[in-house]
Amino acid sequence: MSNGIDIHRFRAKAKPATGGPMAGQQTTWLTKDYTLVSPFGDKQKEAFYHELGILLQAGIDLKAAFDMLIGQQQHKKNAAMLSAVQRAVVQGSSLSAAMQQHRPFTPYEYHSVQIGEETGKIASVLQDLAVFFRKRMKQKRQITSALTYPFIVVLVSFGAVFFMMNFIVPMFADIFQRSGGDLPAITQFIVSVSELSRTYAPLVLLALAALAAWLYARRNREGHRRWTAWLMLRLPVFGPMIRKVYLARFCNSMALLTGAKIPLVRALQLCRQMVGFYPIERSLTAVEAGVMHGSPLHSNLAAFSIYDAKLVALVKVGEEVNQLADFFGKVADQYNDEVEYQSATIAALLEPLIIVFLGLFVGLILIAMYLPMFQMGDMFG
Repeated sequence: MSNGIDIHRFRAKAKPATGGPMAGQQTTWLTKDYTLVSPFGDKQKEAFYHELGILLQAGIDLKAAFDMLIGQQQHKKNAAMLSAVQRAVVQGSSLSAAMQQHRPFTPYEYHSVQIGEETGKIASVLQDLAVFFRKRMKQKRQITSALTYPFIVVLVSFGAVFFMMNFIVPMFADIFQRSGGDLPAITQFIVSVSELSRTYAPLVLLALAALAAWLYARRNREGHRRWTAWLMLRLPVFGPMIRKVYLARFCNSMALLTGAKIPLVRALQLCRQMVGFYPIERSLTAVEAGVMHGSPLHSNLAAFSIYDAKLVALVKVGEEVNQLADFFGKVADQYNDEVEYQSATIAALLEPLIIVFLGLFVGLILIAMYLPMFQMGDMFG
């Protein structure tokens, strides 16, 4: 993957590392790809941690490594933020403390980096963070790939139907009105729907826009998050897949945190901040309290229906053999594989169903419009 920088030439210019857990730790350049998006999001973080980890492994000191990363940034805000982190490190701050001062970095990230600094495994932790964000991006792509084509087809379908009901059907309705006579029931129904559509369509669109704006404004309120999560989990077909996506995110987070030797209670606290799904966040508050009182993790997870029996059983085994990070990682991989398979299956099934539905609806409109003409032809024949 390395195709942007000659590490060996740069190392000759860079000063050797001066000790501490940061010393003795490079990457590959993906900046042409990931700086097209302005926020410092998952894609930028994956590249940042991956590249920084490889640079430190190659023996380049932290300041020189940041010089390389900053020079590759195409977005000024990202470059300015990384420059501020670099200045804080040069002035004597630890990398984790410097990251903590900037909003794009979450507690889960800078506490993981702090553990890496304290244990001397900073490069390994950075690579783990890169893997975490890579997996999270893969999850998003899976959901996007499953929903994008059906969404586009549905949108085009509604557009086609809207055009026919508001422009084509009224033309036929005028012809039928001038010709007089009774219309077939199906034609009369389509004409009535067309009149309603032309009358109320602007109001419906305005109401939908207002509803969307209201829901967006309330998106961070607890009641709204609880209701939307309840609704998503009960969606036919998509509900089970959404559940697995967030369980995979939970397992990925716990695998990284426990693998970095973060205490279990602290790992649960950080994971609660990272998952971003109300049922899991709420459950982890109770799970954390139970673990603090001495009960095992798997028994606390079993008390909540969001966690399935497979996850609870494997966590129990992980606790018994003291390998929680490995078992969380294995469960996350299983969920990711299941989500990938289900998303491909859903996309494959929805495409023909939507096309058939659109064909039937458009065919119904055409039959309703031409049926009176056939009847008039029979009358004059």
